Amino acid sequence: MVAPALTEARASLPVFAERIFEGLPRADQRRWAQTYVEGLLATPGKKSVRKLAAAVSAAPAASQSLHQFVNASPWEWTPVRAELSRWVEQQTTPRAWVINQAVLRKRGEHSCGVHRRFMAATGRSVTCQVGVGLFLSSAAGAVPVDWRLLLPGSWARDEDRRRRTRIPDEVGPRSIELHALDLVDALAEAGRAAPLPVVADLDSTSPAAVSALVAGLAQRGRDFVVAVPPTLQVMVGRHLRVHRPHGGDGQNMVLAARGLFAFDAGTLTRMESVPSPDGRGRHVTVMSSFVRLPAPGAGDGAQRTYRLFAVRPENGRRPVQLWLSSLTHTRMDALLGLTRLPAAAEDTVRELSDDFGLLDFEGRSYPGWHHHMTLVSAAYAYHRLTTRPLPPGDRDRLLAAA
Repeated sequence: MVAPALTEARASLPVFAERIFEGLPRADQRRWAQTYVEGLLATPGKKSVRKLAAAVSAAPAASQSLHQFVNASPWEWTPVRAELSRWVEQQTTPRAWVINQAVLRKRGEHSCGVHRRFMAATGRSVTCQVGVGLFLSSAAGAVPVDWRLLLPGSWARDEDRRRRTRIPDEVGPRSIELHALDLVDALAEAGRAAPLPVVADLDSTSPAAVSALVAGLAQRGRDFVVAVPPTLQVMVGRHLRVHRPHGGDGQNMVLAARGLFAFDAGTLTRMESVPSPDGRGRHVTVMSSFVRLPAPGAGDGAQRTYRLFAVRPENGRRPVQLWLSSLTHTRMDALLGLTRLPAAAEDTVRELSDDFGLLDFEGRSYPGWHHHMTLVSAAYAYHRLTTRPLPPGDRDRLLAAA
């Protein structure tokens, strides 16, 4: 196999860094930002500040300067992320904005936002930070461009903890779904002309949380595809009917989402063996229906008609998953393609953890966490989107020299 250095070329990192970090007010901040990103790209294994510095500089004070830049330097990360999102959009053709969580396991309890959290996938509780990220998803993959840090009540209300970790006064307790809406608002404000569908699988079993997310997206006029728990209450629209087991026509009936698919209802659309969009030959069975949300507090969303659909993999090894979408006129194969985007974001989080130092932040402060997440995202975007095949002549010359 040909080594990566012989098959790929990279766009200039200084040119990339100059564009992404141009909003930093001081030249030394822009220089250290580029150095940190270069260290993340060049350092194998665990990416401590000391190893990052050693990989890119022989200066004895480089490690201390990098630590100072990430943990103590008062630079704003919001403009950097806005520029990163614009750059990613220019390099790719995004098809959706994907909201995903990153669970960052920690050993101690003093880092900002650390708490015990139950993980449904493993059935265990872990000590961790939770980052809520927004990813621009395209054929090139899912690239993170913005983050929020979940602050449980113990962090949001404890003045001593807030002071020690430098949590700004204006930052209060926010649920995951409110963080998701904040991310959508921030990316919209960054200047994209044509907003894309929002896709989210927040791994939440709370119908109230999902209803709040759907209501917020509806109020913003955003199209979406959102994973929902089986217990989410839905209402059959006024022009839709289900057959109730004990009589009645079921008009405007409220029931749990999973209950709708238990009926042999004429209003259900059943699609057997829908081919998967990834071209790998897998098939799924899809049932769908039009519904409304009756939950109090749903706002405008209570008057809107959505498509609720259940996806059952053909092999039966994975559970049925329920999704709610505002895209009522979109082809089902296109909707299924959107439901697979959260998995791509999860793959990105794993890659960030394994290869880009996502879990290796050594500080404890709120600004330091955001600085580190910004720089990790920039390094990943550069690696993912600027690698290109070498021209055949250059490749042959390098092979001959090797």
